Amino acid sequence: MNTSIVLQARQVQAPIFSPRLQQAVRLLQMSSQEYAQALRDAAELNPFLEIEPAPQDGHESIAETVSAASEAAADIEAAAAFDRITAAPASSDRHLSHDESFDLMQRVPLPDSLRAHLHVQLGVLRISAREMAFARAVVEALDDDGYLRISLEDVGAALGETGADAERELRTALRRVQALDPAGVAARSVAECLCLQLEAASMHANDPDAGTRQLARRILEAHIGLLATHEVGKLAKALDAAPQQVQCAIDCIRRLNPHPGWQFGETAARIVIPDVTVKKVRGTWRTSLNASALPRVKVNSAYAKLFEQHGQKHGTGQCAAMKECLEQARWMVGSVSQRASTILDVARAIVARQKMFFEHGPLAMKPLGLREIAEEVGVHPSTVSRTVHNKYMATPAGVFELQHFFSRGLEHAAGGASAPVALQGLIRELIAVEKPVAPLSDAALARQLAQQGFRIARRTVTKYRQSMNIDPFERRRAQGGEMGAAA
Repeated sequence: MNTSIVLQARQVQAPIFSPRLQQAVRLLQMSSQEYAQALRDAAELNPFLEIEPAPQDGHESIAETVSAASEAAADIEAAAAFDRITAAPASSDRHLSHDESFDLMQRVPLPDSLRAHLHVQLGVLRISAREMAFARAVVEALDDDGYLRISLEDVGAALGETGADAERELRTALRRVQALDPAGVAARSVAECLCLQLEAASMHANDPDAGTRQLARRILEAHIGLLATHEVGKLAKALDAAPQQVQCAIDCIRRLNPHPGWQFGETAARIVIPDVTVKKVRGTWRTSLNASALPRVKVNSAYAKLFEQHGQKHGTGQCAAMKECLEQARWMVGSVSQRASTILDVARAIVARQKMFFEHGPLAMKPLGLREIAEEVGVHPSTVSRTVHNKYMATPAGVFELQHFFSRGLEHAAGGASAPVALQGLIRELIAVEKPVAPLSDAALARQLAQQGFRIARRTVTKYRQSMNIDPFERRRAQGGEMGAAA
């Protein structure tokens, strides 16, 4: 058989993002603390950029620098399809152009975080650029515990990828991330997290506890409720196994780590500075920026004037570096305004959609998706995803991350849907009014919710109860009995 190699030239259209576009997207996703530090670092490097004291009244208008924000606005929205996780960080030993040398992300130290640990492992895999983008998107969606709390559909929306093909690729990416170290990462539930760790342990050669691990997996997959109540006898009966074998399986589970992300990153208490505040003024909910959360920046007019006079006298050919500094300073001033405007627009849209939450509390929380807010604000869903990341809202009911207001809904029998937060609040209320000596089991809670029109599985009730750190009914019954005996 004759074979030959043929070279063909082909034109392909592909987006190319400049360092400034990449910088705009990264700045948008930063928390207020990270962004403030990035501004201070930029001011130290750029003589034209000046930091002003934060206003004391907390009502600074963003309209003062709106004219300078037009360029930054175009940058951020043009980069809506850009995935920041696909951009490889510049190596420290690579020669940087002058424009790249002012990329603020190169001045921010890389934390020893779970995401950084996973990105390093992904970097050695031989997969296509698209597969890498999907895998990195899954990593970026993980919380500090190492769990994937949002749906793959929302991850795809943040990437701008929808449809059956994208969903299939995201499932593959999820399995790829779940195979990384630490074992149990990227799980969507505690049971899945622990099962992933059991699977990783079973890959070891000459595993002597294969039978115990298999029994432990059966407990996690089908009887996690009995595991939480330490009902060894009931577990033995349900599994048709000896109590000693069940106890060995329980001991095996206890040696696992339900929080694989806790071994990475900072252990100190996290300081949260709200980016926006919500108050009720004369019957209307008003959303405003927290002006004290970020330093104010401006272009040093005296230095800019001296530079322009120098250029007119001696020509600008010899001052190209200073000219780039001045352009970067002006862009940064516009970027600050545009970032604030985007956060405010998204926050106002969230408040408008979740008005009942602010009026009546968590029970009135409505399902909300990124695409709904994106359509209302007029941006791409990926822009909304970056905007709500690590951004916080101060309300009369407390401080909430903007991501708290997004969730998929559970349909009601009478029509409509309710958010998981609302169902958790309803479960909490049912438990609060139960009789101490006869508390409600998770199955009983599911039946009461069904009577109110919510078709919810018992295991879902268990998951919600555990997320609220509420004891199982056996423990609550024992506590109620102790209180009655004491009385």
